[in-house]
Amino acid sequence: MSQPGVKQEPLPEIPGKLYFRIGEVGRLVGVQPYVLRYWETEFPALAPKKAGSGHRFYRRKDVELLLQIKQLLYDKRFTIEGARRHLELQAKPARRERAPRTTQRDLFASADASADLQAIRGELAEILKLLK
Repeated sequence: MSQPGVKQEPLPEIPGKLYFRIGEVGRLVGVQPYVLRYWETEFPALAPKKAGSGHRFYRRKDVELLLQIKQLLYDKRFTIEGARRHLELQAKPARRERAPRTTQRDLFASADASADLQAIRGELAEILKLLK
């Protein structure tokens, strides 16, 4: 859903490389390198690898995250804090409702279960006789 007056650009094609330099990423995302460095401080999930010389090497997942951050900040008009919260919530797996705990007594309380248990005990007793 886009807002009136906000032009939403199509996402650029990310080249099939393992690592990208900050200048390349800036061109792909459409922001200056200093903006990328600032976003690194604001978004904990964004952590490019750094070479011994201090150069940043972004992976494909970093570039995808940066594109998502840009969309949230520029197109959807999120604040930095709002975008950070949105990304954190999106990253957490949906909490599943836990099934009520069943005890061993609950599992074997039915009449069918006790008949099954008797049959299993009989089979185990026969196996034990064979092993002796």
